[in-house]
Amino acid sequence: MGPERGAGPPGRVTRPRVVIVGAGFGGVWAARTLAGRSVDVVLIDRNNYHTFFPLLYQVAAAELTPTDIAHPVRSIFRRSRNIDVRMAEMTGLDLDGKRVITDHGAVPFDTLILGLGSVPHFFGVDGAEQHAFPLRWMSDAIPLRHRVLSRFEAAVHTDDAALRRRLLTFAVVGGGPTGVEYAGALSELIYGPLLRDFSGISPDEVRVVLLEASGHLLGSMPRRLGDYALRRLERNRVTVRLGVSVAKVRADAAELSDGSVLPTETVVWTAGVQGEPRAADWGLPVGGGGRVPVTEHLVLEGNADVFVIGDLAYREDGDGNPLPQVAQVAIQQGRSVAKNVLRRMAGEELVPFTYRDPGMLAVIGRNAAVAHVFGRSFSGITAWAFWLSIHITWLVGFRNRALVLLNWAWNYVFYKRAVRLILPTVLTSSARLDSHSE
Repeated sequence: MGPERGAGPPGRVTRPRVVIVGAGFGGVWAARTLAGRSVDVVLIDRNNYHTFFPLLYQVAAAELTPTDIAHPVRSIFRRSRNIDVRMAEMTGLDLDGKRVITDHGAVPFDTLILGLGSVPHFFGVDGAEQHAFPLRWMSDAIPLRHRVLSRFEAAVHTDDAALRRRLLTFAVVGGGPTGVEYAGALSELIYGPLLRDFSGISPDEVRVVLLEASGHLLGSMPRRLGDYALRRLERNRVTVRLGVSVAKVRADAAELSDGSVLPTETVVWTAGVQGEPRAADWGLPVGGGGRVPVTEHLVLEGNADVFVIGDLAYREDGDGNPLPQVAQVAIQQGRSVAKNVLRRMAGEELVPFTYRDPGMLAVIGRNAAVAHVFGRSFSGITAWAFWLSIHITWLVGFRNRALVLLNWAWNYVFYKRAVRLILPTVLTSSARLDSHSE
């Protein structure tokens, strides 16, 4: 059992306790806003690091290492004496008793901020959860990189043309920003350093296929940017199939909605996300996409002491469209609820949350990106430079910014990927990591 509600270090006056679950964008920015204020904060996450998810696909594509985009949570708040960081897994919620249940005991709260994020949404596609590789967490990116590199190693050991073709076909499901970015990065990895490493493999034996169920790519952006992305991907040898969805995923193939079968051992799933599925078991109201409806102040209906932010929260914009499950929404919501916590403590009225859309960006490859910002659309090297600057700005930690810049510069100048290492995805010692294994 954790300390009593509102308790702090010996000698400190009892203050309100805010428990934040989730050290993603929403949770970290909420904690940052509360740092140094007259409130005790407990930040809980099952990992001891914060991941910069917009660059996760580059870890899977052997462009960056995990430590380039992850930063220890305790380091972020080492100077914030009112913030207690705990590595624990949330396993339940006692709303009446105002306690978060974790695998290390119960943590009482006065105010709770839930920023649990989302998980892959497989839309009921048969075999997808068992055989596809999602790209949502760090524990997804590392095994995916392992799979891609190991398929090339396996291909050099066989002369069976059909088997080689299956091993060297990579299907990416979902034509949103993550799918487009990963397909472009994977193509550059394969047709750049990998084929130079594997001189016995012909470029004609390799296929990167991007599957999108709608009629165009990047549906959240203007149509012309999706068309630009299509042209650039095809120029980079990515086969794009529009209007085709996946009906079934097998260990050796993807069955498509048009009746065709794509032989492959690597299906990458970027088709969508849904809210933390355990939320309903914890007594939270759950709507479409597994998201929890909230008020204009991001408060849980019927419980003023619980805020829900980020991918888990369901709130519509002024046009009646659900807010997108992207980093900027979570960041702004984290700041908003933290400020409202302080307002409530001061006896002031809460301020409704209003999302200020900074725009959408996606990089397609070398010197190629698309951006829809400030109501204007950009493509090509201008959008690419804008994408680089934005992502470096939002990375947490100077070391991470320096490492990412160094890796990008190395790749840009020398056309190399420095992290083409096939590392074990499961430890063999007693201290095992939770991850996919092949």
